[in-house]
Amino acid sequence: MAEFIIPTDKEKELIKSLEEKQDTESLRIKRYLSMPDLSRTEGSPLKEIVDRASKTKSLEGFDVIKIPEIVPTDILFDLFNMPEGHPARGKSDTYYVDSQNVLRTHDTVFWYYYLNHPDIKKRIENKETLGCLCYGKVYRKDEIDARHMNVFHQFGGLLIAPDFEQTITPDDLKTALTDVAVSIFGKDTEFRFYDHNFPYTDPSFEMEAFINGEWVEMLGSGMARKSVLSNLGLENYHGWAFGFGLERLAIASMSLPDIRLLWSKDERVLKQLHLGQKYKEVSKYPSIIRDISFISNKDFSPNDFFDLIREVAGDDIMEEVKLLDQYEDDQKFGESKKSFTFRIVYRSLERTLLGTEVDLLHSKLESKAKELFDVALR
Repeated sequence: MAEFIIPTDKEKELIKSLEEKQDTESLRIKRYLSMPDLSRTEGSPLKEIVDRASKTKSLEGFDVIKIPEIVPTDILFDLFNMPEGHPARGKSDTYYVDSQNVLRTHDTVFWYYYLNHPDIKKRIENKETLGCLCYGKVYRKDEIDARHMNVFHQFGGLLIAPDFEQTITPDDLKTALTDVAVSIFGKDTEFRFYDHNFPYTDPSFEMEAFINGEWVEMLGSGMARKSVLSNLGLENYHGWAFGFGLERLAIASMSLPDIRLLWSKDERVLKQLHLGQKYKEVSKYPSIIRDISFISNKDFSPNDFFDLIREVAGDDIMEEVKLLDQYEDDQKFGESKKSFTFRIVYRSLERTLLGTEVDLLHSKLESKAKELFDVALR
């Protein structure tokens, strides 16, 4: 097993350029990049998942690679079958540092950095079998609720071999994933696979675990597409790949009611964050609910509004935002306009919020929405 750390000189240049900018998006990106990588934080259940999975027999001896968090769009998207016009490339889904570089949205991009490393190129010339793991933060604009954050963590794996040396099959993949799942949830947990579709694997599979009386989606996987490997300069190789969100598995393992608990610094919470230990609520502070309605342009993106809410109020007191209603009325609003109504649930995990402070935040949110999105409050 070898560990590779990809140089981040270009990333450092981009971060330095961000330091000089004070626009909302740049400030937002700087804040997200400064958040800790919980997959490498001692005591975090996310690191516990990484440690357990990495030690399974099926992944034994795999290399580990650490890659930049800011990556070029032509690598992240073009090489992985997400061409211009693909939804994942939209600014309503992805954080753009500049026109050609973004915060990585998936960890599969590690294939590029791994297969293009000089040491690995030599091993490819020698027709060696290659296995690699990658984990860390990824970033994707998303809704606000108890299961989603726009900064989260993924763990991915890749195993490839020369076509003429050995045959790696979907059954080999399923065996490896079962080993990983058992290491996290225990041998008595029931698992199942079903067909799916991903841009960089074919055939592709989703894996589910039966936990607390329901099937929980665990991870995506499949056989690495030859076209993607070819995009990365690799011919006559084949194998499997997988990727999963660490938060999803941690929440399922501990029955966590809120994803924000994984970031908590409350000792009453921290001492409970261990895989397999069912979380017991330390204190359920009351929520405060406020609605906001406005008329905006039809190209308005709710994800952009969610980012604004995070910016104004902070993840620590944002429990959920629901889109209650959206409708068009050309006569009433105009042909280019649309009405939206959101319900915002404010709740801290660590203290009781005051109605007055929420009112101030909500008022600030309304003002910022008018300023940034040119909406008309209703």
